[in-house]
Amino acid sequence: MLALRLARGAHPLVLTRRLLVAGAAAGVGFLLLCTLGYAVGHPERSSASVLRLLWCALPLAATVQFAVAVARTDPSTRPRPGLSAIGLGPARLTAIAAASTAVACALGSMVALLFYLHLRGDITGLPFDGAAADLLAADEPIPLAAALTLLAVLPVVAATAAGLALRPRTAPAEPEGVEKPMPSGLPWGIALVAVGLAIETYAGRSGAADGLPLPGRFDGNPAGVLAGWVLTAFGLAMAGPGITHGCGRLLQGARPGAVRLLAGRVLMDESRRIGRPLGVVSAVVSGILAAAALYDADTGSDAFGPLTGLGASLILACTTATLLTAALESKQGRTHTTEALLRIGAPPTVLRTAALMRAGALLAVFLPLTWLVAKLAALPLTG
Repeated sequence: MLALRLARGAHPLVLTRRLLVAGAAAGVGFLLLCTLGYAVGHPERSSASVLRLLWCALPLAATVQFAVAVARTDPSTRPRPGLSAIGLGPARLTAIAAASTAVACALGSMVALLFYLHLRGDITGLPFDGAAADLLAADEPIPLAAALTLLAVLPVVAATAAGLALRPRTAPAEPEGVEKPMPSGLPWGIALVAVGLAIETYAGRSGAADGLPLPGRFDGNPAGVLAGWVLTAFGLAMAGPGITHGCGRLLQGARPGAVRLLAGRVLMDESRRIGRPLGVVSAVVSGILAAAALYDADTGSDAFGPLTGLGASLILACTTATLLTAALESKQGRTHTTEALLRIGAPPTVLRTAALMRAGALLAVFLPLTWLVAKLAALPLTG
């Protein structure tokens, strides 16, 4: 009840972000229910149903990442003076954040269930002249227990992830002479990208006959190609903080002025916070570019079904929203520094120029990297 009261009295921007989480949860819930409908309508294709369910893990993971990012920027879950005296310490605030995340995701799941039942005709008859009857197995009864179990996965996972991300922790003491937050995942990320691209190339050239049945009709490529892309995506996400940290170092090179020094230092300090969402967005965009190259090559308009497009749209929207939310969290974390700079007489144009310089440095590095990974990933599929 406390989580609901805090949500009711929250700022409109906070409520908008929670509604976006609920919308993403509705999309994931609809995908899961469509997978259940496929399994009910095609009991002889159990392996294909399992693979479709596994494919839904990608939009589910993107939605969980977005939900955690929204929970981190929620002002109602931040420790404030006086709250501990009334029993709202850090642990209780973490529980409230997890409960708020679960409520938003559960709301989206219920919307997905109602929309799915409406399209099946279980509420008011078949809409759209029964156009979605075959896709949703409208002639077969849906097991309610299985549907509710699938819909409960996202709220439980998102609430658990939010609780783990916001749990109170004691910062370890750092040895003297070690620069604070120096990311260490860059070598492993590069190695994963290389391994993923190698697996894609080998699987694409091996000519394996068995394709991976995805929701829709994109099933003509070996499973190793998609497994390689998943490894590549993990590698980019792991390398993102290190690449962002390197961008900050480059900005401070060659006798930097005050603006370049400020921009580079902020990038280095915030590399862990914004680097991982940047790497995830780079991986998603590279996958979309590779899929677009495959679409233009020889597969035609029948390669992607409506559910494949819905899943891809959810992944792109959630990862982009996560990046923007992380940037907002980074800006909120620099509030005291910004106020101090303004108090000592720094003109606002310096802060705006430093922000533009940070964005330009990140785009100058991540755009070519995304294009290169997309071309290498599409090569075994198109050639």
